[in-house]
Amino acid sequence: MVPAAISTHGLTKHFGRVVALDDLTVEVQQGEIFGFLGPNGAGKSTTIRLLLGLVRPTRGTAEILGIPVRDIRRAHRYVGYVPGDVALWPQLTGTETLDLLGRVAGGVDAKYRAELLDRFELDPAPRLRSFSKGNRQKIALVAAFMSRPDVLLLDEPTAGLDPLMEEEFQRLAREVTVAGQTIFLSSHILDEVEDLCDRVGILRSGRLVEVAALDDLRRLHTTVIEVLVDGPVPSLEDVPGLTDIDLIDGGVRVAVAGSPAALIERLAGVPVNRIRTEEPSLEEIFLTYY
Repeated sequence: MVPAAISTHGLTKHFGRVVALDDLTVEVQQGEIFGFLGPNGAGKSTTIRLLLGLVRPTRGTAEILGIPVRDIRRAHRYVGYVPGDVALWPQLTGTETLDLLGRVAGGVDAKYRAELLDRFELDPAPRLRSFSKGNRQKIALVAAFMSRPDVLLLDEPTAGLDPLMEEEFQRLAREVTVAGQTIFLSSHILDEVEDLCDRVGILRSGRLVEVAALDDLRRLHTTVIEVLVDGPVPSLEDVPGLTDIDLIDGGVRVAVAGSPAALIERLAGVPVNRIRTEEPSLEEIFLTYY
């Protein structure tokens, strides 16, 4: 049986009386891009630090490719990491930093590293003290990807990048997961998560409140349907599943929870000119949990 890329069971972390993470149980499969969502303070970064073995859990367990994360020497062979706040050695050049991190990772393909630098339009020759936030972020991304790790733990990986580099990151993320690598993406940039992720988990105050594929999440929430008719709008007050009804010029705009079958049945025989539906965005879904 192929092990999950990431697996947690009742993972919990308390800092004194503060519950940073509470009973997290989740599996991320190999080759998946899993979005981990939540506002600041929800427990996203704490989760990643636990997966890296940087802090000890209060209780519960976590595994990377079936390896307990407490076995840092073994687990870290398969992991690449981009922290939420990139801190590098200011006296080193970018090249020296990548050389150092490459040796820590057990060696890298120099050709692939050069390709990544080219894709992110990054000159690694200067000392890091002169780098902008965006260029420090690029160094962290190249360092994480260049060893082709099986599992990438990315905490706000595009912070400081311009839109063109964000697009390049997304292309790279899709490429590596097609090749079998796994990405655990902690982010509050909902458009990025919506574009990239196969599934998302939503964290609120340290607790996981939802895990689902994006399409499944949308089906769990309301869909807005706009109906334009030729003539008077039929009464819809008693149609099951309608959560909101607004008359508009030439028709009606309704919010439907679940299947629209009852609405369509009510509209049978009505001279309908146009029907337009709007799927909820990830941002709209996310906000319903807060």
